[in-house]
Amino acid sequence: MAAARALGLLLGVAADAVYGDPRRGHPVAGFGQVAQRLEKLAYRDNRVAGAVYTALLTGGAVGVGVLAERARNPLVRTAATAVATWVVLGGRSLAAEGALIGKHLDAGEIEAARTRIPHLCGRDPEVLDGPAMARATVESVAENTSDAVVAPLLWGAVFGVPGLLGYRAVNTLDAMVGHRSPRYLRFGWASARLDDVVNLVPARVAAGLTVVGAPVVGGNRRSAWVAWQRDASAHPSPNAGRVEAAFAGALEVRLGGRTAYSYGVEDRPVLGDGRMPDAGHVTRAVELSRVVGALTAFVAAVVALFSRR
Repeated sequence: MAAARALGLLLGVAADAVYGDPRRGHPVAGFGQVAQRLEKLAYRDNRVAGAVYTALLTGGAVGVGVLAERARNPLVRTAATAVATWVVLGGRSLAAEGALIGKHLDAGEIEAARTRIPHLCGRDPEVLDGPAMARATVESVAENTSDAVVAPLLWGAVFGVPGLLGYRAVNTLDAMVGHRSPRYLRFGWASARLDDVVNLVPARVAAGLTVVGAPVVGGNRRSAWVAWQRDASAHPSPNAGRVEAAFAGALEVRLGGRTAYSYGVEDRPVLGDGRMPDAGHVTRAVELSRVVGALTAFVAAVVALFSRR
């Protein structure tokens, strides 16, 4: 079982690297559609309704994973793990979006870059200039490296297909209803808090692997460690700040500050000591994300081999 899980994870990572997200009938998109329909029925402006909504959808995803995990044939288990891993990972798509924005910024194509920002994060692109878009991209690449690559692989390594599908369900619900808009402040509370819990360990692993992998992209390992330890706790998120601070230190840039979302403006703490990021830093952030993803695949395979059922 352990070997089947480890091999399945590695095959899924390879499939994501080669093919990216499924182009048609993406299961995560299908899950999102189900979640939208259920929200119309379950929405109430209180935490209890949101908790029930989160439990039903997350429990359903875990249940599907449990059924897949019960297969006794090692080949079937390997295939199920590989497909689930491919479906829930977002490494190639993340790198492609980040690289495209970096290319537009490097060419001075501000409007073209602005049209791509919503594909990567929830910032209001209309109020962002070139440097602000570079900062937003580096921050989003850092955070999503943890959310879309490191966390699902670690949950899959320990809990197999139920861990993969359950984690992606939680993270998707957080993206849909976990933000601080008036509509979701209470209804989305459970999804947001559950996402914080399931990312506590992966975010710190992602930050640690960022420190380890920084020299591969010409980054500063010591600055990554210092920024992580010094600045991360000031971030409003218990998890995103860890990875963003490590990326800031590794790339020797300064992240944080005034951040405009569609639902309002937040003043984020400053992470790192360097200058504001530019298009070149966006490109290096994407490269660093790939390095962290490769390191995580190795760690996840080892964990899967040595973890007990």
